[in-house]
Amino acid sequence: MGRGSNTGNGCLSLTRFLSCDLPLRAVLHEDNVVFKKILIANRGEIALRIIRACQELGVKTVAVYSDVDAQSLHVRCADERVCIGPADDALSYRNIPNVLSAAAMTGADAIHPGYGFLAENTHFAEVCELSGVTFIGPASEHIALLGNKVKARHTMVQHNIPVIPGSDGEVHTLGQAVQIARNIGYPVMVKAAAGGGGRGMRVVGREEDLGKAILSAQVEARATFHHDGVYLEKYVVDPRHIEIQVLSDAHGHAVHLGERECSVQRRYQKLIEEAPSPVVDKGLRNRMGKMALKVVKAVQYRNAGTVEFLLDHKRNFYFMEVNTRIQVEHPVTEMVTGTDLIKEQIRVAAGLSLSFRQRDIGFTGHSLECRINAECAETFTPSPGMVPHVHIPGGPGIRVDTALESMGNVNPQYDSMIAKLIAHGQDRDEAMARARRALDEFVIEGVKTTIPLHRIILRHPDFQKGRVNTGFLDRLLVSRLP
Repeated sequence: MGRGSNTGNGCLSLTRFLSCDLPLRAVLHEDNVVFKKILIANRGEIALRIIRACQELGVKTVAVYSDVDAQSLHVRCADERVCIGPADDALSYRNIPNVLSAAAMTGADAIHPGYGFLAENTHFAEVCELSGVTFIGPASEHIALLGNKVKARHTMVQHNIPVIPGSDGEVHTLGQAVQIARNIGYPVMVKAAAGGGGRGMRVVGREEDLGKAILSAQVEARATFHHDGVYLEKYVVDPRHIEIQVLSDAHGHAVHLGERECSVQRRYQKLIEEAPSPVVDKGLRNRMGKMALKVVKAVQYRNAGTVEFLLDHKRNFYFMEVNTRIQVEHPVTEMVTGTDLIKEQIRVAAGLSLSFRQRDIGFTGHSLECRINAECAETFTPSPGMVPHVHIPGGPGIRVDTALESMGNVNPQYDSMIAKLIAHGQDRDEAMARARRALDEFVIEGVKTTIPLHRIILRHPDFQKGRVNTGFLDRLLVSRLP
C-alpha cells in the first residue's frame, strides 16, 4: 500500500465515529500555528496536489477514498487512509457523516475539500465549523451568499460593482420573465440561482422559446442543486471569460494575483486557461484586480477565491460570479507569480497572515493549462477503462498535475478530467511551443483523450494570435463536422 497504514477494516460505517471528539485545531510549529493533520476530502490530482503541499509544510495527511479508488496514487501517498464508501460519490466523497467520521477517527484537525464534491457545500462547511474541525476555505456564510447567484448579484449592485443587466431576483412566472426579457432585450440567458459549472443555463434568442428554456433550466437545476430558482440576464454575445484570483486573510490583508483567460470552453466547461490574458494590459488588469478586491471586501471574504467577469468587445467588464474554492486552473497563476496557492490556503485557514502583500506580487512570463479529459475528442463521450501505459511529458517549463499512472484505472463514476498539462515560457509564443511539444510527447494508452483536440486548438491561427472568446471552440467544432 505504500506510506502509512489503513485505519480500519473495510469502508467506514455511516455513524460509527460521529460521537468522537475532534482534536484542537492547531499546534505550535516553527514559531507558526499550523495544523497537525489535514484530511483531504477529494480524490485524484487535486488530492495529490494538496498532499504534496502538506508534505512540504510538515503536516500529516489523511486520504479518504471509495472502494474503487483503494489503489489510487493519492491514497498511497497519504500518511493515513480511510475508505468511506462505495463508488457512488453520494455514498462516499459527498457523504458528510462519513467524511467527518474519518476526520474524528484519525485525529485530523482540518479538512481541505479541493474542488468539486463538497468544496462549495454550505452545509458541509457549517458542520465542520460546529464540530470544531477547520474547513480550509471560506466561511459557510460566504459560500451560502456567493453560491446563490441572485443574492451575490444583489450584493454586487449594492456595492456599485458592474453586473450584466437582468432581473433583480428570481423570476416566478412566465409573464414576469417575458417582461424582463423585453426590457433588457434578446438574446437573454436563463440561469440557475444556485448554479455553477454551466448547469442550469440556457440561451434564448426569441420570446416564443423563453418558457421552454425556463422549464428546462429548472429541471436541470432541481436535479443538480436541489433548488429550481432561475433568474434572467442579458446574454453578452461572444465575450471573453476573465477571472481574477484573490486571497484574503483574517488580518485585513487581501491581494489579487492577476487574471486568467478562460474563454476556450465548451458548454461552459473550460478546456484551456492561460495567464496573463492576451488582451488584458496593465491598466485593465489593475482595474479588474481592484474590482475583484472590492468584491472580497464587500462580503469580508476569507481564503482563496476567484472573481469571474465577462469582458465585452469594448473592454467593459461585468461581474459574473465568485468561485469559493481553489480552481482547477490555479497552476497557471502559480507559474507566473511564483506562489503556492494551496499553502496560502492552509496558512490563512490556520489563522496566519498571508505570506506576501500586493506590492510583492509580480508576473513573470506566460503560462497555459490544457485540461486532459478521458473523452473522445470528436464526440466528448466519456472513455473510462484500464490504462496499461502512461508517459508523462517533461522538459523545460512543463508541469503535469495528475494522479494517473500505468496500469491504473479511469473510473466511469467520476469526472473525466485525468490530467492537467501546464506550460510556462518567457512569453506566450514560448509557452504555446512548449505545450505543443509536451502534447505530442504525452502518451495515455487504453482510453481516448482530448489531447488531439488540444493539438488542433494550439495550432489554430486564431488561438495563436489570441483571437478567442467564449464562442471560439463551438465555431471550431462546427467547422470540423463532416
